[in-house]
Amino acid sequence: MNVINKMTARPVRDIPVVVFNPSIAFHDTIATDLQGKARFSGLSTSGTYEVKISENDDYHAISTGNMELRSNKTRSITLLLNPKQTVNLPEITVEAPVTKINTLDAEVAADLDAGEIRQLPVEGRDITKVLYRLPNVTRATGFFPEAPNVSINGGNSLYTNYLVDGMDNNENFLGGQKFPMPVGFTQNISVLTHNYSAEYGLSGNGVFNVTSKSGSNDVGGEVFYETRPGPVIDGSSPFAQRDLSGNPVKNGFQRHQAGFAIGGPIKKNKTFYFVDVEHTLDLKDNLLNVPPLDVNETVRGTNKFTYLSGKLDQHWNNHWRSSLRINSGLVSIERQGGGLEGGVTFPSAANTQIRNSFIAAGKTVYRKPGFTSETNLQYSRFRWNYADPVHPNNSSVTVLGPSEQTIAVVGNPGYIFDELENTGEFKQKFTIYKEHHTIKAGLGWIRSNHTLTGGGNVNGNYLVKLDQQQVNNLRSKNPGKGLNVSDIPSNADVLNYSVELQPRSFGKTQNIYNAYIEDLFSVTSRLNLKFGLRYDYDNLSKGGAAHGDYNNLAPRFNFNYKLDERSSIRGGYGLFYDKIVYSVYSDALQQSTTSADFKKQLQLLKQNGKLPDKTDLDRVTFKGNLSASFSNVDYLKGPAPDQVQGDRADIFSNELRILNPNGYDNPYTHQVSVGYQHQFGRDKLFYVDLMYSHSGNLFRLRDVNAPAPYPIDPNHVEVRSVTEADATRPVPITTDHTGSYSVAGSDTLRGIGRNVIMTVDKGQANYYAISFNLRKDRDDDNFSYRIIYSLSKLRNNTEDINFRSQDANNFRAEWGPSINDRTHVINGMFTYYPTSRLTINMDALLQSGQPINRIPDATKYGTADLNGDGRSFADAYVGNSDRAPGESRNNDRLPWSDTFDLSASYAIPMNNKAHLEINADVFNVFNVHNMSGYANNATQSNQIQVGPKSSGLIRQKNAGPPRQFQFSIRYVF
Repeated sequence: MNVINKMTARPVRDIPVVVFNPSIAFHDTIATDLQGKARFSGLSTSGTYEVKISENDDYHAISTGNMELRSNKTRSITLLLNPKQTVNLPEITVEAPVTKINTLDAEVAADLDAGEIRQLPVEGRDITKVLYRLPNVTRATGFFPEAPNVSINGGNSLYTNYLVDGMDNNENFLGGQKFPMPVGFTQNISVLTHNYSAEYGLSGNGVFNVTSKSGSNDVGGEVFYETRPGPVIDGSSPFAQRDLSGNPVKNGFQRHQAGFAIGGPIKKNKTFYFVDVEHTLDLKDNLLNVPPLDVNETVRGTNKFTYLSGKLDQHWNNHWRSSLRINSGLVSIERQGGGLEGGVTFPSAANTQIRNSFIAAGKTVYRKPGFTSETNLQYSRFRWNYADPVHPNNSSVTVLGPSEQTIAVVGNPGYIFDELENTGEFKQKFTIYKEHHTIKAGLGWIRSNHTLTGGGNVNGNYLVKLDQQQVNNLRSKNPGKGLNVSDIPSNADVLNYSVELQPRSFGKTQNIYNAYIEDLFSVTSRLNLKFGLRYDYDNLSKGGAAHGDYNNLAPRFNFNYKLDERSSIRGGYGLFYDKIVYSVYSDALQQSTTSADFKKQLQLLKQNGKLPDKTDLDRVTFKGNLSASFSNVDYLKGPAPDQVQGDRADIFSNELRILNPNGYDNPYTHQVSVGYQHQFGRDKLFYVDLMYSHSGNLFRLRDVNAPAPYPIDPNHVEVRSVTEADATRPVPITTDHTGSYSVAGSDTLRGIGRNVIMTVDKGQANYYAISFNLRKDRDDDNFSYRIIYSLSKLRNNTEDINFRSQDANNFRAEWGPSINDRTHVINGMFTYYPTSRLTINMDALLQSGQPINRIPDATKYGTADLNGDGRSFADAYVGNSDRAPGESRNNDRLPWSDTFDLSASYAIPMNNKAHLEINADVFNVFNVHNMSGYANNATQSNQIQVGPKSSGLIRQKNAGPPRQFQFSIRYVF
């Protein structure tokens, strides 16, 4: 608390400041120091607080309104005291005394509280659907459907740090939320984008911190039902949309949600509880359309999301308090067969994606004048089974017709990806208040045990071909959508059979240690300086080396200077380190082998200088997943894994991976910012921040057996064949009728890889931005608003952990705009309160277009793989494709996007202070057809286009959601 004489603008000392919270019976008094400051530490986030200064001989009484706190955040409040006069003056009107500017530090942050979230149109009560309303946050293009759907500062959405009450909530295999926090358990969401405290680490991208709800002395809660009726009333679109998990849906889609929350006292003033239960059911239809078998049926599927949350708060006395939080998420996403526009996958090959999470977090806080201790312990579990099959013991069978078109996929999805993560976390924090210093110190440890069962199908995958008579016989049996492996003729011609040879789980325990110390030094009542130092160590940085990356010391400094009681300037510098994404390590294990041939290939690469001389071949290789293929087997009689283990050493792979023999340096980000804040009156806040970031040691993939460079002359394009490219590799690859191999002296090496891939840490990125923010609270008016404008630029030479260069590891040619780069973003939120019962909210989001990556036209050149390195996949953003001749990466842009959303809520008073709330949300009110600016998967995005920029051609593959409706009814008590 800063207490200032309103007339002289000087600090007032020795004034008792009272903080009380009737919701939890909290009361404390501290007198101001020489700088007019009173510090209250270790406060609970339960209930609402009031601050009061009683009338005395010199000053009039003053008090604030209700204030909510967020976890791990120091709030700065300025109280402007009106001095008593010795002469008679007209009646004094006391203005609202709480200024909103941050006078403590240079943290660039923003937040939304529960009340603001309720007013916004929120799709499916999913908080990630409102995060892009915050400054420096945009909707993201990700690299798989379930990837996080928002990006901070244009960065990769997987690298954001998600927290709940300051504790880890990250799925540490790839990234994103472990437990998707629902709206009903959310008290506040804050985003930290630049120059935040040394207490936060493990990301150079940014932090989302959710403060969970707690109970109080007053019993209260809600019961709700929400529905999205779907296409029956929505605007029409020829393109698929995404469900809450990020997976595509189209016809027949409906969403139904129901749940309740309740909180209150178990023992008044001492023990409080809060419980939230929310369930979502999605209904979705696919079309199974196979004319050769006379099958044309709708296949109904369901998604189920159940989120259970509970919290106990115990206030032992005015010095001690404890809390226990439990979160459990049960998520199943069905792939029922068929397809959005028609498909040939039968329900026998259906599967369900499972994403189950569990968190138990305990916190104990001890506070006394001048000292606070906070101890946190957490256990969490996350299981991600990407394809839990309906028939786990079946083979997968792909059936071709006489003309070799696919007419059926039955039996099994054909692969396994079942990841389990058990994580423990310990955090200890001490805060000491001494004269003009606030010293914070802490340490933490996150231990994650990862286990992955992955690879191909241990029951075998068959590719078979039927002649016309066999197709006719199968159709005459009228199998319908019940077709399974046993219905396929036993004499079907087997073109290929593959089977997984390594049907076992493997993994690694990841240990992340950190420690920090920070001093907030109040030099004067106007000037605050913050000095911090943080250290992080991640044992996965060891990779294939003898030791890890131990030198991750991160200094941080910032300042905040009050120009007057309503304005300040702020700025600072910070160094931030990322953790190692576990999939970097896991991919190197899963896609490796310990065959003698492969080690000989690696030895040759060492001799050629492509691997360091110190490379320990046993440390960088692993007996990972590998499939054996056969062409001469009878249907359903292919050999089992244990029957062909002897062939493992001679299996040629298009790609094998190794751990980096040098280990991995943790990615880092240097951040610099400077900003200005000004409070207009008592209800308006303006602030602007200028930001710069430079990131280094970013991950990307390097092929240590890459073919020689092959520049493409755009005026005379000559395609290099794969055979020609293979001959130029450091370890050349030869292919004949027996398969592919290499020769080392007198040895013929077959159990090798064409591409030998390892993760390297040499990527870089530069980010420039300026963000303008104007916020008006409702106060005594009948409206409020937020307006945010950001102008930014992000350039990098790597996009993701799987990013590769277009040609021969030439990453210098990869510099270009990020996939999530936005130039202009205008975000507006306006709320109108025409009556005490009715609330209307209109939100606008306008964005300049996202980058386009231009790839070769295969119809013109005969292939999209112009340099013959064997990579021409659709996912062009991780470098797996050549680019159109003469084009650089991401050098074109999609059109601007604009979306307006509307929400209306009407409250009907009931008995006992309860009310019934009826709500209607309309997304994309004007039914604008947007080609960019919405959350999307890169493989489905319009950001990949064929042909040069000069053609101006854009083939639309996707679109933002059309106009959609959502309705809810909520009983609040």
